[in-house]
Amino acid sequence: MINNMEACGCKGIRTCVICEEEGKLPAGSGRKGECMYYCEYCGKAWPGSRSPWKQHPDHQDNPIDFTGIKIIQNFVSEEEERSICEEIYKVPFAVSQSGRRKQDYGPKVNFKKKKLKCDVFTGLPNFSEPLYQRMTEVAELADFTPVELCNLEYSPLRGSAIDPHFDDFWLWGERLVTLNLLSDTFLYFIKDGEDVEVKVPLHQRSLIVVYGPARHSWKHGIHREDITGDRIAITLRELSKEFQRDDKLIAVGQKLKDIALTFQGQMVGS
Repeated sequence: MINNMEACGCKGIRTCVICEEEGKLPAGSGRKGECMYYCEYCGKAWPGSRSPWKQHPDHQDNPIDFTGIKIIQNFVSEEEERSICEEIYKVPFAVSQSGRRKQDYGPKVNFKKKKLKCDVFTGLPNFSEPLYQRMTEVAELADFTPVELCNLEYSPLRGSAIDPHFDDFWLWGERLVTLNLLSDTFLYFIKDGEDVEVKVPLHQRSLIVVYGPARHSWKHGIHREDITGDRIAITLRELSKEFQRDDKLIAVGQKLKDIALTFQGQMVGS
């Protein structure tokens, strides 16, 4: 399904295998300090093991608290995963940076000017409606209303990765939700001023919710070396509280929600 080598979308310091082979130097990995691994059963990060959840509750050494992560394994079945990916690959991808390809379903946004356009947004894609309904059955997502869905394709042959970053706080709300398909990987978190990296497992077919301190205090990314197989990440985002309290934005927010939940969306061009 995946076309592993095609046009490069990298800009600035970002690189992928394609542009590196053309002579561009690879960017730094973003790795810093001690590496710790998150245990989804106790909500702590532990040193020295790639699989602390398999050792639970018999951990060793000293952990750190790491709050703001919810993982639901096997959120979709193998059959559903195949069906979802078939639907995704009916639509062409656009090239993105760091060896990724993407499909966007959401408003057009100018983050610097804090402006967005609703007229290009036609809703979330049809295949996501049952996923959304299932999400509302999760306690942490009972009132979650996504207004943007992004499919990101990762490939080890392209050197896919994503630099550590915060998702925008003006537009996007408290919860970031991702369904991880086709392979396992790790989402890593780093914090300014701290010499530690926390790696959170992204199991194949699992759903992860990032919120609270993990959303607001820690940048997140994915290392190239942790992409060991082709991967699809379906990320859904809700609006920030700005769209509930700013009179100029309340109507815009409601319009986006109404459009999103028609589930008749077409991909928004780059």
